[in-house]
Amino acid sequence: NMVSFIQSNYSGFGSGIVVPGYGISLSDRGHNFSMDPASDNCVGPRKKSYHTIIPGFLTKDDRPVGPFGVMGAFMQPQGQFQVLLDTIDYHLNPQAALDAPRWQWVGGKTIEMERAFPPAVVEELRRRGHDIVVKDDIQTYGRGQIIWRDEQGTLIGGTEPRADGCVAAW
Repeated sequence: NMVSFIQSNYSGFGSGIVVPGYGISLSDRGHNFSMDPASDNCVGPRKKSYHTIIPGFLTKDDRPVGPFGVMGAFMQPQGQFQVLLDTIDYHLNPQAALDAPRWQWVGGKTIEMERAFPPAVVEELRRRGHDIVVKDDIQTYGRGQIIWRDEQGTLIGGTEPRADGCVAAW
């Protein structure tokens, strides 16, 4: 069995409400929903508001490869994409895919990039008209975990270098 799950309180300690006697902090994941009928994220029947809790699971040829996830609010879907791109197109192992530098589109033509990107890549993107901001703060690029199972059944894990974490399998 393989399971992908993401635990998230969203910001800080979540809602700031702790269940008495249990010490469980309640989430505030509803933060981005809106009651404004003009908003695309307005809560309503038969709607799926934009949300970033997206635990991932990779398959190949209808066979499970394994669970993965990149947390980090609006970085989450971008981080998931980058980890999959590094895995599928660049054939990186789970740890190398998580170690790879990340970028984040923040609106318009603005892209924030980790300093680990080669300067030539940064300059080429600027030449093509992108507003590139190179950042030293790696905390804004998400935090991920991966466990793949190879064709021989061996489990291969990776853990995020941008935060505390570990890979566990049994």
